[in-house]
Amino acid sequence: MQVLSVAQDEPVLGDPLDAGQGLDARRDVALLARRQAFVPLHGHVHVLDYIVVPEIAVAKIREDAPFDKVCYIGCGVTTGIGAVVYSANVEAGANVVVFGLGGIGLNVIQGAKMVGADKIIGVDINPGRVELAKKFGMTHFVNPKEVENVVDYIMQLTDGGADYSFECVGNTTLMRQALECTHKGWGQSFIIGVAAAGEEISTRPFQLVTGRQWKGSAFGGARGRTEVPKIVDRYMEGKINIDDLITHHLRLDQISDGFDLMKKGESIRSVVIY
Repeated sequence: MQVLSVAQDEPVLGDPLDAGQGLDARRDVALLARRQAFVPLHGHVHVLDYIVVPEIAVAKIREDAPFDKVCYIGCGVTTGIGAVVYSANVEAGANVVVFGLGGIGLNVIQGAKMVGADKIIGVDINPGRVELAKKFGMTHFVNPKEVENVVDYIMQLTDGGADYSFECVGNTTLMRQALECTHKGWGQSFIIGVAAAGEEISTRPFQLVTGRQWKGSAFGGARGRTEVPKIVDRYMEGKINIDDLITHHLRLDQISDGFDLMKKGESIRSVVIY
């Protein structure tokens, strides 16, 4: 008899990094999750009545957590806050730049504020995101359409470059800008956004030879089984803001409306009530 870490009908959140990697279907125990399964993984989304997943791919969470809120911890919250706390290990007083003020970028800002960053600079072409970003901790806003050169502007704003930058869009041009706006000698830039298939990144070797570092962050560098329940606890204790990021609740037959809202930049995250 094998003892599982979760039982039937217990609330769980999925870990996209552990969903099938290094697993042997003949050996590893699988769980049958019912109804509320909503499994995202790098561009593929499925709404299902039932799903078979390896046990390692789910994390048990507390019973009193509202699932229409904490479901977001299964990706966006952990990815954004985790990139600051786990991947970059941003220290208090650091200058941080965030490219893209969507669901991931706002959580990066929230994480930067949590650790005590000094300047938290948001970069986006949508001025409608400014007030919400300020609520999460943004101190400065840059619209690339309103400045001649966004890299030069950030270099001046931060007295030589940011200590850390995070690209949260999946645009290879922004990835280069995010690297090149960091400080010589110690600047670190993290790619979080997922670019289109076949896209490549480039920069001049001089940017790296002078000490900048270009890195990636998946699921915020968090270990899903142990860190996700802790993040749920922080939300329940009022230490993390998720409610303001859930801008719409939709029925399943409105799911296409959710994509339209996202494309128009009118939502941060929509939750489908199924």
